[in-house]
Amino acid sequence: MSESATMETGKRILMAKTGLDGHWRGPTIVATALRDAGFEVIMIGMAKAEEVVQAAIDEDVDLVGLNVGGHVDVAVRAVEQINGSCEGMPVFAGGVVPPHAKRKLEAMGVEVYPPGSQLPEIVDAARRLTGIA
Repeated sequence: MSESATMETGKRILMAKTGLDGHWRGPTIVATALRDAGFEVIMIGMAKAEEVVQAAIDEDVDLVGLNVGGHVDVAVRAVEQINGSCEGMPVFAGGVVPPHAKRKLEAMGVEVYPPGSQLPEIVDAARRLTGIA
């Protein structure tokens, strides 16, 4: 077990899928990397925007991660509702994110990690967004 795997950050990350697809490999790999880096990861699976917001509040998380899976409109609604209900809550997103959607989400303050993004880059972003880096 690596040193980073034994270090607890005390930070909680909510991970949710915004689409009804069956692609779980990416979110699972990212969640494992975040756990190995010492984060507590709460995976709620496929969720509507209001469910993501309620889970973020109920779980008292420090960061929300969205797997877009090509369903940009749902991700945009989730970000809008998070911004409206959880002031200052950082959000990052990954998965199948077309260039136009990446630009739209980034304009909303979301960090976006499309396919090909490296796990250390995502973990570093989680550290930075939760204030531990």
